[in-house]
Amino acid sequence: MTERPDAPRILVFAGSARSGSFNKRLARLAAESIEAAGGRPTFIDLRDHPMPLYDGDFEATQGLPENALVLRRGLAEHDGLLIASPEYNGFITPLLKNTIDWLSRPHEGVSGLKAFEGKLAAVVSASPGGLGGMRSLALARQLLTNIGVTVLPDQLAVARAVDAFDDAGGLRDAAQAEKLDAICRRLVDTLARLKA
Repeated sequence: MTERPDAPRILVFAGSARSGSFNKRLARLAAESIEAAGGRPTFIDLRDHPMPLYDGDFEATQGLPENALVLRRGLAEHDGLLIASPEYNGFITPLLKNTIDWLSRPHEGVSGLKAFEGKLAAVVSASPGGLGGMRSLALARQLLTNIGVTVLPDQLAVARAVDAFDDAGGLRDAAQAEKLDAICRRLVDTLARLKA
């Protein structure tokens, strides 16, 4: 698809470091769908940006980790977010929470929340269980809203993720694939209207 002149930039990632993560697969599919809808996605793997567990003493003595600063700069260059949120024991992952915790910290007199100001996000999830990570979506939505991000009401929870993806990495269920595409189109279109 030809890139639209108002093409919004969207940062896409999963809250999982596991190489075979179902949510990374879902995030990559979302990035492809965003591009097809005329957006400019940037897929990142949080495994490539390790950070220590948030610790106020660490922050006071050493400042923000370099990877937190790298991600903050990346976040500032994007208009929106699409996050694939795994579910660990009915909750969001420690990796996702820790990443947001570091990114939201102040640095050199600038509030970390400024990086999230005016951002629009969509959340999706995949899980081997029957609920598809639905509980993590509610918590991811709450976390993002708390830091000033507007989250689209549309969401997708892919249940029984072990069997949900075909050999090419796509979703086997046509209705789920269409729902993912619809979420990505809405994210791109809404951001484009806001930029205009």
